[in-house]
This record gives sequence, C-alpha cells and structure tokens, in this order.
Amino acid sequence: MEEVSRPVNPPPSDSTETTPDVGWTPIAEEAARAARLLHPEEGTLPRPGRRRVLTVANQKGGVGKTTSTVNLAAALAVHGLKTLVVDLDPQGNASTALDVDHRSGTPSIYEVLIGEVTLADAAQPTEQSPNLFCVPATIDLAGAEIELVSMASRESRLKEAISSEILDEIGVDYVFIDCPPSLGLLTVNAMVAAQEVLIPIQCEYYALEGLGQLLSNIELVQQHLNRELRVSTILLTMYDGRTKLADQVTNEVRNHFGDTVLKTVIPRSVKVSEAPGYGQTVLAYDPGSRGAMSYVDAAKEIAERGAQLEKGSST
Repeated sequence: MEEVSRPVNPPPSDSTETTPDVGWTPIAEEAARAARLLHPEEGTLPRPGRRRVLTVANQKGGVGKTTSTVNLAAALAVHGLKTLVVDLDPQGNASTALDVDHRSGTPSIYEVLIGEVTLADAAQPTEQSPNLFCVPATIDLAGAEIELVSMASRESRLKEAISSEILDEIGVDYVFIDCPPSLGLLTVNAMVAAQEVLIPIQCEYYALEGLGQLLSNIELVQQHLNRELRVSTILLTMYDGRTKLADQVTNEVRNHFGDTVLKTVIPRSVKVSEAPGYGQTVLAYDPGSRGAMSYVDAAKEIAERGAQLEKGSST
C-alpha cells in the first residue's frame, strides 16, 4: 500500500469515515474522492480582495518546495481561481511538472528578467487547467545571477516585470514564484516582487536547520527593499505518521510559528513523487490519492485565509 501515514490534522475530505456497504470498496472510495476533486460540488473558492503574489522559498533542497508550488497552484485553478506559476529555478522542475515547453530558446523568465519579452508574452497555458498558467525556466537562467549583478536595479528586475498592469492583462488571482534552493539574487528578486512568503518545511530531523538564515534574509529584504513582505504561510510536508519524529517536528513548528502554519499537512506519498515524471501535478496524476486531497485542502485554507485577511483589513 502507498499511503500508510496519517497527517496530524487529517484533511476533512479524507478523514470522514465511510460506512462499508455491499457496494463499497477502497477503489470506489478513491474514485469518489477523485470525482469530488475534478468536479467540486462546492463551486469556486473565494477570490482574494486583491491579487496575491507569494514567493515559495526555502534554501534547503528536497523539502517539497516545487511540488507544493505546482500542486497548490493547480488546486486553486481547479476551484476557479486563475493562477500563474513563475518558475525562477534554473532546474526548471516546476515547468516539467506542469508540462510546459522549457527548451532553450523558449520565451522564459530569463528573457523577462533581462527585458527582452514581457511576462505576458512568456506565460504559457497548461493542460492541467484552463485557469493555470506558467512562465517557464530554461537552462539560460543558470547564468542569470551573474548577469544581473551588473544590471541596474538588479534586485527588482522581477518586480518591474510583474507589474499590476501586466498581471491585469493576464487576469490572474494568484501568482506563485518558485525559487531555487539558495538565497542568491534570484531569490532576492522573488522576495522583492512578492507581498508574501510561503515556506514549506519537511517533517524531518533537519527541518529547522537553516531556517533562521532564511528568516534573517526576509527581514533584510523587508528593511531595505520591500516593506510589504511578510511570512504569511508555513506548510508542513513529507509527514510520516509512523515516526514520533514527525510529530515532534510538527509540534515544534506549530509552537514556534502559531497560526502561520496551515492546519493541513502533506503526507509523504509515492503518488506525489511520481507525478512530475509524467508531466503532471498529483491532482491530474491521481486525484483520488491522499496527497492530492491534502494539497486541495491546503489550497482551500490559503484561499479562505486570504479572504478573511482582506475582510479584516477593510474594517
């Protein structure tokens, strides 16, 4: 069996006990979950009062950063919110997961940063959802940090590219910027361009190692380059209910960061790992799996929190 772990806070849609009857089977239950995901009865999620731009950052590799970026974006898109993923990682993993062309020479975020094309020109539709778009990363981005050093306004090149006018032209509700696993100039550009930072933290031993350095960098950007930036969301990933360590890390993160941490946790899942190999998000690859349902529930939390924050700020 693939799913042997159970999150600390199991997603509501996946935790309800189903009373077995003559027609009930595990496959039938998974099919029903997939149908609910692909054709949500609840309709669309609430739109934010203003467009939300989130940078997904963690300098540690292998924490589920890109996986969370594409699956959260896909979940919001499935529920009616127009979403754009900006792949700012030279490895181009987000582009691969969304199955968009990112061969060398394709209009990409590299050309956007150096001013050759606009963000709208580089944005590609995806087959995952008509509401989901991606600005891909090509191998040309690998040398971008060196090139940016000598450019004017090197820390705000992405901010200039992601202007309100350009995003209005695309018409998106959410923008997710997938950063490389480093704290270099590309990540600084992402933080300057966004209002919010989403930090994925894996439920493992080294989870908090290096997090202090990331938070220090965010503070520096706040002080000198972007006063609106804040850590709005922390997502716990790779939860394995078989280990006490996962519970310890989860409790430690919740005690330290409080309500910033989403209630939904993402379980360690083979399906989530397999999906990018097929050029798909886990929502498209196996929509009935626990991993897919967990990302849907996390996306719902993000959308609902955003709507509540906007209502609170307007009163």
